[in-house]
Amino acid sequence: MMNIALIQQSCSENKEANLKKGLDSARKAAEAGANVICFAELAFEPFYPQFQNPEKPSEFAESIPGKTTDAFSELAKEFGAVIILNLYEKDGDALYDSSPVISTDGSILGTTRMVHITEYACFHEQQYYTPGDNGAPVYETPFGKIGIAICYDRHYPEYMRALALSGADVVFIPQAGSVGEWPEGLYEAEVRTAAFQNGYFVALCNRVGEEPKLTFAGESFVCNPAGEIIARAGEGTEEVLYAELDLAEVQRSHAKKLFLRDRRPDLYGDWLK
Repeated sequence: MMNIALIQQSCSENKEANLKKGLDSARKAAEAGANVICFAELAFEPFYPQFQNPEKPSEFAESIPGKTTDAFSELAKEFGAVIILNLYEKDGDALYDSSPVISTDGSILGTTRMVHITEYACFHEQQYYTPGDNGAPVYETPFGKIGIAICYDRHYPEYMRALALSGADVVFIPQAGSVGEWPEGLYEAEVRTAAFQNGYFVALCNRVGEEPKLTFAGESFVCNPAGEIIARAGEGTEEVLYAELDLAEVQRSHAKKLFLRDRRPDLYGDWLK
C-alpha cells in the first residue's frame, strides 16, 4: 500500500519562507502517515517563466544535491518517507526544470528533468530551461515503482507510455497550471485517459496562488488505473491532499491485462518500441 500526500501551496518571493512552509507541510504529511510526498512545480519559488527575456536566469537556479535537497533528505530519513521535489536546477551551463526523488534513507534516487519545453504567453519556458537529457526514468522505492511527468510532459502520450513500459505503478505530475489555461475539464480528462490507457495511478500536484501574471488553480487530484478520480483538492486552497493507493489495482487494470499485452511494437517504428 502506498500512502501519498500532495502538497498544494502558494509561493511568495521569499524562497526561504517558501522552503520552511514546504518542510512544515511535509512533516505534517509524514506525521499523518504519508510515505510518498510530492510537491508542485517550482514549489519553493516564484514561477519564473511568467516573465520573458530574463537577463540572468541562472541566478535563480540551484544544484542537485544542494541546500534544498539536503533539507528534505534529513526529513525523508527521519520519517522513512520518499519525497518528490521540483526545483530550478543548474548543472554546469545547463538549466533544467527538475524533480529529484529522495529515498527513505535520505539519498537521492535520481532526478527527472522535463523533456518537452513549451513557449507561449506567461509560460516562456524555452527562455529558462534546457530540454531534459535523461529520458523517462522509473524509480524503485520501498512502497512501489514511481515515475514523474513534469507538467508539460504529461501532454505527450509517448512519454506517459514510456513510464508504463518501464513498470511505473504511480506517475506523479508536478504542475503549474493556471486558472482558465485550458477548457474546463480537459487536462483532467487527459490525465484520467493516460491512467486508464497505461494501467497506473496518476497523482497530479498543482501549484496554487495569485502571482503577478498568473493565478494558479490548485485542484490537485489522484486517479486510479481505471481512470477514476479518487481524491481531489480544492480550487485556490492551500492544503495537503492525501490518498491511499492499493497497487494491486495496477495488475488488475485493463491496460495490464489487455492494452499492454496486445501492443504491436513491430509495426510502430523504432521510436515507440
